[in-house]
Amino acid sequence: MDAEKSWKSTLEEVKKKTEELVGSAPELSKFLKYVSAAEEPKALDTKTKELISLAIAVVVRCEPCILWHCEAAVKAGATKEEILDALKVAVVMGGGPALMYATKAYEIAKEFLKE
Repeated sequence: MDAEKSWKSTLEEVKKKTEELVGSAPELSKFLKYVSAAEEPKALDTKTKELISLAIAVVVRCEPCILWHCEAAVKAGATKEEILDALKVAVVMGGGPALMYATKAYEIAKEFLKE
């Protein structure tokens, strides 16, 4: 991570580029509508769903997804301990590569938790 650039600013760039893509390919908005519906609290609350999404993002090695769901988990009230638990489960399921992405996710989470 560049010392001058924060994870938050990187996430803002990701969101901006995603909006631009969806604006250019409006069919993708149907997928985003589904995402929104799937993430609504029902049997599981928003925080739990975001922690699950964060763990999956680590296992599938998607850095933009890690950024997105770290921020969302913290906004939904996830604590450092809850994030660490989710990251531990991700490593169980994803092994060594997931450990490396969990390390990155932990660094990202620490920045979002400072708010």
